[in-house]
Amino acid sequence: MIRNWAGNVTYRAGRLHRPESIEELRALVARTSKIRAMGTGHSFNTLADSPGELVSLERLPYQVEIDSAARKARVGGGMTYAQVCPRLHEHGFALRNLASLPHIGIAGAVATGTHGSGAGNRCLAAEVAGLELVTADGDVVELSRGEPGFDGAVVSLGALGVVTALTLDLVPAYELRQYVFEDASPEDYAVDGYSVSVFTDWNVSRLWVKDAGEPRVDAPPADGPRHPIPGMSPEHCTRQLGVPGPWHERLPHFRAEFTPSAGEELQSEFMLPRNRADEALRALAEIGDRVRPVLHISEIRTIAADELWLSPCRGRDTVAVHFTWVKAPERVLPVIELVEEVLRPFDPRPHWGKVFTRFPEPEPRFRELADRFDPRGKFRNDLLTGVLG
Repeated sequence: MIRNWAGNVTYRAGRLHRPESIEELRALVARTSKIRAMGTGHSFNTLADSPGELVSLERLPYQVEIDSAARKARVGGGMTYAQVCPRLHEHGFALRNLASLPHIGIAGAVATGTHGSGAGNRCLAAEVAGLELVTADGDVVELSRGEPGFDGAVVSLGALGVVTALTLDLVPAYELRQYVFEDASPEDYAVDGYSVSVFTDWNVSRLWVKDAGEPRVDAPPADGPRHPIPGMSPEHCTRQLGVPGPWHERLPHFRAEFTPSAGEELQSEFMLPRNRADEALRALAEIGDRVRPVLHISEIRTIAADELWLSPCRGRDTVAVHFTWVKAPERVLPVIELVEEVLRPFDPRPHWGKVFTRFPEPEPRFRELADRFDPRGKFRNDLLTGVLG
């Protein structure tokens, strides 16, 4: 059986392929009637599943080609942020932001609109300047920012083909310090800082701030390292207490050298317009008694707007509310439905790789793009059908 990282999804696909070259991948895709790229398996729903076969790019040759003059890096589609970031730093470059876990695959994170935090930081996909993908007939196609359809092809949910390389925007390498503050509130997501997170159970909250200097926060600092989930050991978390360090060793919450095992959790996340976030957070706090029994922790973050067609942050500055649930679907799903109902007046958009029950309105331009790249639906599954409408 093939399962995702959390073990809550058993894929229907009968076989997982691990090609070792682009040529082998092209031949595989061309001869297969139904196929999907699995990535690192960090989706908590059936997005990566296929009624046919799955493919992993983990055995393709690693590729990090840095163009210093253009401040771009071309990286392999099977690589993770943990593999790429140290190489960029060694050459004096960085990415603007990272997600909380560095072990996730870059192609999968981009395809699902995954993000970090910071009012001035867009989702990870917005920093993609180019894509290479193998399409349904086994052809290799290159797409670049500014070309027709590119804004639909970046956050594509794997609907257009198998992404084999990405070109990423770079900035000069930088250092950050990480601080944790006690006795915070959910609304502290608005505290000034390069990257800000509030961890809350909708009763007690802590504030994480990652910045170049010491932030001005009206809350007591933690007297030692903390894990996002109260009571858990911070052993595998990135350095806190204001110790300076490279960007890729501070932006994630967890260290790259710590390889997570199968997670005993489910996850959901909903993106809200920032101008209505405080109202939405108060509405969630009112159902805290319903949420807490099945919740490990919630995280509240900010993301700047982008223009990618399927990005959950498209066209609006965003506050994201993330839920890490206990691994008990029969208990959690009714609460997710309740959260979706409470958030409905605020036009929530789900994270594509998490657990949700309500699809946003379809994007007609994306349906046209998917039909053009994959007219026979080789890369489609039930979840994609729901997205396309």
